[in-house]
Amino acid sequence: MPKRLLVVDDDDEIRELLEFDLSHSGYLIDTACDGMDGLNKAVSNNYDLVLLDVMMPKMNGFDVCKNLRKVNPDVPVLLLTAKGTIGDKTQGFDCGADDYLVKPFDIQEVLLRVKALLRRNTDNTQTDSSFKQEILKMGDIELFPESLETSVSGKKIKLTPTEFEILYCLMQHFNDSVSLAVLLDEVWGYDSDEDVRMVRVHVGGLRQKIEQDTKNPKYLHTVTNVGYKLTPISATEE
Repeated sequence: MPKRLLVVDDDDEIRELLEFDLSHSGYLIDTACDGMDGLNKAVSNNYDLVLLDVMMPKMNGFDVCKNLRKVNPDVPVLLLTAKGTIGDKTQGFDCGADDYLVKPFDIQEVLLRVKALLRRNTDNTQTDSSFKQEILKMGDIELFPESLETSVSGKKIKLTPTEFEILYCLMQHFNDSVSLAVLLDEVWGYDSDEDVRMVRVHVGGLRQKIEQDTKNPKYLHTVTNVGYKLTPISATEE
């Protein structure tokens, strides 16, 4: 069955371009031209993915995403916006977005991101129920797949879906260096040198949540010219 997508953008040209190219790629497309209409459609229908502009009338994309996450925490959200600073990206990811593309964008890049997000979401929804109930524990860190939470030294912390996937990936390689390319492949499903900043933004958000002192991390370490390493030590090992 074709995947159903929602495109929310107040720019008629961009909205019509996305609708045309995504439709010709086999997707069923609904559209909205302002944030409020987009949110109403997103919470009233079962979409497989939402493409969301940021600067829109009635409600901006950050607020749309934040409110959508209260109702549907699982639908993938791809932000499309001219606001491309690290601060803007961090704000978008904090609101629950899964990926971020800066305008002007290449339509082939949009199609690639859409395909990767849909594949990743399908993999998550088809995950065996025993995994969803499983608690993954290494040292001070525990992962709770069903609730997208982690526990660090007994303190429960809510993660975004992307932060959870990054932490899960790092736990599969604990005490080993994990390259940015591996993270992109295992978390996003593709490899692109242009997206290393996106990985760093998400890792920065994850580090803010699990570390008491982000300047002197205890668990999530940067490996220069490589990527990251997770050392989920326990109190008894210090």
